[in-house]
Amino acid sequence: MKDAFGAPQSLLVLGGTSEIGLATARRLIARRTRVVRLAGRPSPALTAAADSLRALGADVRTVPFDALDTESHEERLGKIFTEGDVDMVLLAFGVLGDQARDESDPVAAVRVAQTNYTGAVSAGLVCAGALQAQGHGSLVVLSSVAGERARRANFIYGSSKAGLDAFAQGLGDALHGTGVHVMVVRPGFVRSKMTAGLAEAPLATTPEAVAGAIELGLRRRSETVWVPGALRLVMSAVRHVPRPLFRRLPV
Repeated sequence: MKDAFGAPQSLLVLGGTSEIGLATARRLIARRTRVVRLAGRPSPALTAAADSLRALGADVRTVPFDALDTESHEERLGKIFTEGDVDMVLLAFGVLGDQARDESDPVAAVRVAQTNYTGAVSAGLVCAGALQAQGHGSLVVLSSVAGERARRANFIYGSSKAGLDAFAQGLGDALHGTGVHVMVVRPGFVRSKMTAGLAEAPLATTPEAVAGAIELGLRRRSETVWVPGALRLVMSAVRHVPRPLFRRLPV
């Protein structure tokens, strides 16, 4: 169960090598979290991530998980919940893709959509059902400001995040009053391995800053969290820019 400040005792990270996911786990372990499950494709990176969290004093195990293998989600994720309550699920997997390449390679573009949206819908519903069955818990979904309005530079990734964001909002409404809290997190440009080599956008942030915003959102039982907070006003304006003008903006 969570304490008075919203800190979970147990955490499941879907996307076990995610820099934001691991930064969040470290922050929560420093407060109260003692059991962590990292779900991801088996790899040296996943093993190293688990070892790094064990060094902080947590009970950590890795769980084989592939966002694209949706037929396995119910069995593999459901098994985690049979081993004990999960106070928080952090849906942190996703791929950025390569817009220039993916526009001319529909198979690659579909892979981005299937990972970021289809895989997330499947895993999100499995975990939401398990949280509802146990009667409590939080599902935290990493969305993106890229989903607020499709941009020429990354509309394939942005459209997948737009779908994920809408799904998570609807799921939150469906679970309202059940004891399950759904929180959508919308970071801007995050300095990470995924964005290495890309031109940095204004109001760029870090995995650690996103983790801090997630912790604060849990305390407040927020439904939507922007990182940094100023992006909420910025994107409100961007959504209303006339389309002919928007096409000419350097975004």
